[in-house]
Amino acid sequence: MTAVQAIAFGLVQGLGEFLPISSSAHLIVLPWAMGWEDPGLAFDVMLHMGTLAALLVYFAGDLGRLGLALLRSVVERRIGADPDRRLAWLVIVGSLPGGAIGFVLEKAAESALRSKVIVGVAIIAMGVVLFLADRYAPRRRKLGDLRWTDALLIGLAQAAAMVPGVSRSGSTITAGRLLGLDRDAAARFSFLLAVPITAGAGLLKVPKLVKAGGVDGMVILGTVVAGVSGFVAIGWLLRLVKTRSYLPFVVYRVIFGAAVLAAIFSGARPAY
Repeated sequence: MTAVQAIAFGLVQGLGEFLPISSSAHLIVLPWAMGWEDPGLAFDVMLHMGTLAALLVYFAGDLGRLGLALLRSVVERRIGADPDRRLAWLVIVGSLPGGAIGFVLEKAAESALRSKVIVGVAIIAMGVVLFLADRYAPRRRKLGDLRWTDALLIGLAQAAAMVPGVSRSGSTITAGRLLGLDRDAAARFSFLLAVPITAGAGLLKVPKLVKAGGVDGMVILGTVVAGVSGFVAIGWLLRLVKTRSYLPFVVYRVIFGAAVLAAIFSGARPAY
């Protein structure tokens, strides 16, 4: 892998992980479109560690506060009226569906869902759903209004992101909007949900990758680029949704998906 390729993969991961455009779809399509060798799922894991670092840095204050609130609730064996305790447990509850389904279906998803046709269809379909949810759903509820059933439903939506093209942030933001959360609240809860599921995947996979000697200079470069670009993407999206809709991402998804499908059905690129 060259430095240019490592930087390109890092940018794709950092921007695609937090903007609702699907990092997994872009990581599959990029080498396919450019004629590069697929870096493999192990490299994808390290890129996710870069975006996890971006989350930990950007939300350091929030995560520290929620962590202390969670610890106090465990020690005292109650949640009470503390909004931080409640939000911490909501994040845990919302992480359970994605973690459980991902653990059971991970191997099948890795092998069966990487068809470029699936990617193209999924990225367009999810873009349409995001558009409808963002345009027509009520948007008055704040993060403090989140219910336990809401967290579970958003967590189930996160599990749907196992299909490349759906997008983890796209599916969770869409679910939040359908449940009436305003744009800022939907995005913030989506980002908080990314922390435990990404950290869990890292705990399982990164040690194996390191032991196998799979970390070299290009992997580190891509990971750093993913972290920096991810940090920028988080801040930009949270600022954007205060005054704008998700329409630009919907348009991008439709154009991207249509280009992938056109390349396949014209014979310019294979479906796998």
